[in-house]
Amino acid sequence: MADANDPTTAWWRNSVVYQIYVRSFADSDGDGIGDLPGITARLPHLADLGVDALWLTPFYTSPQHDHGYDVADYTDVDPLFGRLSDADDLVARAHELGLRVIVDVVPNHTSSEHEWFKAALAAGPGSPERARYMFRDSEDGNPPNNWESVFGGPAWTQVEDGQWYLHLFDSSQPDLDWRNPEVHEMFEGVLRFWLDRGVDGFRIDVAHGLYKEESLRNQVVTAGVKPASSAHEMVERSLTDEPMWDQPEVHDVYRSWHKILDEAGPDRMAVAEAWTQTVESMAAFVRPDELDQTFNFAWLLAPWSAESFATVIADTLASVAPVGASPTWVLSNHDVVRHPSRYGGGEQGLARARAATLTMLALPGSSYLYQGEELGLQQVDVAPEFRQDPSYLRTGEVGRDGCRVPIPWGGTEAPYGFGPGAGQPWIPQPDDWAPLTVEAQTGDETSTLEFYREALRVRREFAWTAGDSVEIVGTNDHVLTFRRGPLTVVLNCGDHPVELPDGEVLLASGPAEGGKLAPDTAAWLR
Repeated sequence: MADANDPTTAWWRNSVVYQIYVRSFADSDGDGIGDLPGITARLPHLADLGVDALWLTPFYTSPQHDHGYDVADYTDVDPLFGRLSDADDLVARAHELGLRVIVDVVPNHTSSEHEWFKAALAAGPGSPERARYMFRDSEDGNPPNNWESVFGGPAWTQVEDGQWYLHLFDSSQPDLDWRNPEVHEMFEGVLRFWLDRGVDGFRIDVAHGLYKEESLRNQVVTAGVKPASSAHEMVERSLTDEPMWDQPEVHDVYRSWHKILDEAGPDRMAVAEAWTQTVESMAAFVRPDELDQTFNFAWLLAPWSAESFATVIADTLASVAPVGASPTWVLSNHDVVRHPSRYGGGEQGLARARAATLTMLALPGSSYLYQGEELGLQQVDVAPEFRQDPSYLRTGEVGRDGCRVPIPWGGTEAPYGFGPGAGQPWIPQPDDWAPLTVEAQTGDETSTLEFYREALRVRREFAWTAGDSVEIVGTNDHVLTFRRGPLTVVLNCGDHPVELPDGEVLLASGPAEGGKLAPDTAAWLR
C-alpha cells in the first residue's frame, strides 16, 4: 500500500479515477436530473468496478447556464442536487467504501449570478467591485480586443454603462481578474472549506486560464483563420499566439495552493485541466511545489494509430520525468466525443475503445475514466430540441450533449433505472440501451462492464510494482508493443491478426487465441 507521506508513492500516482457528471449519473428524487443522494446510493457500483477515486463535476449553487461550471456560491450545494449535508454523506460513504473524492473547483470565472458580479454591475466603472473582474472601456464602441469565446462569438459583453467584461466562455461566466488579491483570498477560503469537509482533492477547471497578458492585446491570427481561444475542440494543436492562456503568473497561484493542500494533510491532491500547447508547458504545472497532476489530453487527441500512441507515450513520460510527476491518461470526458464513436463507432469503434483502454491502463500513472465508458456507451445524436450545451445555443453547432446523456442502470426502457420516475430524463436516452445497462451486463463475461472490472482487478496486481519505466519495443505493421517491468502490452491497430510474443496472456480486449491477436485488440502478457 502507498505511504501517504512519501510523494513518490502518494495514492494518486497510480490510481484509477472515475469521473461523475453529476446531473447524469443517478437521480434519487425522480425529477430526471442526477443528484448527490443518487450518487451516494450508487457508490457500490464504483467499488465493485475497482476504481480508487471519483471526481465530481460542480454541484455548487448555480443558475446552470453551463451545467454548474457557472458557480454562484462555491461553498453550498445547488438545491437541484441536494443539500450540503448530502455532500457530507457522499464523502463519508465513499470513504467507507475505500474511495477517495475529488471535487471540481472553477477559478477562471464565476456565474453572472455570483454576489460579486451583481455588486460589480451595481457599483459602476472604476469601483473596487468591478476590479474583481475584467471590465474594460472601449473607445470605438467595439469590444476591447479580438478575443473569441470558447463557446463562439466575441469574448466580450457590453453592460448598460458602456463598459465591457471579458468572458472566455459563456456571457454568463465573467472572467475574474487574478491580479486582484481578493480573488486569491476567496479561492483559498473555498479550498479550505472543502478540505475541512473531508474531500481528498480538487480538479481545477481551466487551470491554464486564470491570468491573461496584462495588456489584453489583440491575438495575432493568420489571415482567414478564425481566432482560437482554447484547445477544447477535438483538433491537433499547432503553436499559436495565445495571450489569454498559460501565462507565467498562474504558477504562483498553484504554489500557494500547494501549501494549503500540504497543511490539510499529505494525502490531499490537485489535478489541473490545463490545455497547453506543448508537453513542456504541461509539465510546468506539476513541478514539485505546484500541482500533483495535470490531464494529458495528447492521449485523447491521438488518432487510432500505433505510431501515434507510441509518440504520445514517449513524449508524455519524457515530459513528466524531469519534474518527478506521475503522468495521467484519459480517453473520454464530459467535453469530448466518447472514444468508441471517435474510433469509428459501432462494433469496430467499441473494439478499438476497449483495446485503447487496456493499453492505457497498463501505463504508469493515473487513468481517468468517464462515467458510462465501462458500459460501452457511444456518442448519442441528441435531437436539436433537447440540446442544452451553451456552445450549441451560441453557435448552432452540435455541442457536448451527446456524451452527457444519463447512464442506464437497469430495466428495458427509459429511464433505465436512472431514477424512480417514469419517462425520459433531462436528456432523452436512446431506445436501444436495454442491453447496455449495468444490470444487463453484470455477469456476462463478454460484456464491456465485466471487461472493465477484470482489467481493473488485474491492474491492481502490477500498478505499484511494475515501475515507472516503459520500453517501446516497436510499432511494426500497425502494432504497438511495449514493456513495463514484467508486463508486455501488444496493441494491434491493423486489419489482420498478428503473432503474440511468448508469455502468459493475462487479459485481452478481444480474441487472442492460438498465439494470434485479432485486429483492433490489445493484450497484456506476463
